[in-house]
Amino acid sequence: MEFFYHESYQLKDFFEKNIQSFEELLLSEAVNVKDMIDDILHIGNIDLVNNAKILVFYIIDRKEKELRQFAKHEGIAWATHSIDLSFKLEWVQAIRRTIWFLIKEYNKLTNDKIIENFFTLEKEVNNQIDDFLNAFFISYSTYKDSLIKAHRELVENLSVPIIPINSSVCILPLIGAIDEFRTHILEEKVLTEIGVLRIQTLIIDLSGIADMEIDVIEHLLKIIDGASMMGCKSVITGLRVEVVRKMIHLGISFEQKSKTLGTLQQALSEYLH
Repeated sequence: MEFFYHESYQLKDFFEKNIQSFEELLLSEAVNVKDMIDDILHIGNIDLVNNAKILVFYIIDRKEKELRQFAKHEGIAWATHSIDLSFKLEWVQAIRRTIWFLIKEYNKLTNDKIIENFFTLEKEVNNQIDDFLNAFFISYSTYKDSLIKAHRELVENLSVPIIPINSSVCILPLIGAIDEFRTHILEEKVLTEIGVLRIQTLIIDLSGIADMEIDVIEHLLKIIDGASMMGCKSVITGLRVEVVRKMIHLGISFEQKSKTLGTLQQALSEYLH
C-alpha cells in the first residue's frame, strides 16, 4: 500500500492525506466487526468508520476533554441499543493497531523523525485510547444500570396495577406468578396507595393467579391485615381451585380477614351498585 507523503507533513497531515488508507487497513484489522458495520448503523445510527476517524484526530490533537465526552456519548448509544460490547472492544483495538501502523509508515518516510520521541508518543497515544475505553465503559455501565432500573420500576408498577373505580373503591388485578420479591412490591404499593388515594375498599382479583406458595399466601394475609389497620376493607375475587385446595389443607382462609366473592364482576356489581 502506497501512502501520500510530503516532507512538510506533520503526523496529523499524514493521517489526513491517508485517511482512506487508514479506513481500508482498519477494516482489514477488524475481522468480525466489518460485517456488522451496516447492522450497527441501522440499529443505533452509529457510524463506526466515521467515529473511528473522529477518535483518531482527537488522539493526534491531544483533545483529551473532547475525547472523553465523545466516549461518554458512544457509551450511551451502545447501552441504549444493547449492542454487543465485544464488537466495540475489537473495533477499538483495531483502531489502535491501525494508528500504530500509520505511525510506523510515517516514521519510515521521515527517516526516523519520531524515533527520539517514540516513548513519549507511545505513552500519549496508548493512554488516550485507554482513557477512551475507560470513559466509554463507565458511561455504558452507568447508563445501562439506569435503563435497567427504569425498566424494573416500570415492571414493578405494571405488576401491581391499582385501578381506581371511584373515589373509595379500587381494583388490584394480579396476573402471573407471585414470588417473594413481588409480594414485597405488592405490600409497599398497596399500603402506599391506600394512604394516598384514601381507598376504603380494595378488590383483589386473583383469577389470573394459577397457584400460590404458602409463604406468598401468608404474606398476602399480612397485607390484608395492614390494609385493615389503615381503614381499608379487602375483597378477594377469582380464587382458583388449586389455591383454595392448598389453603384448606393448610387450615387457613381469606374469609377471616376479608370478604371473598367468586368473580370480579360480582364484586363490581355489589360495590358499585
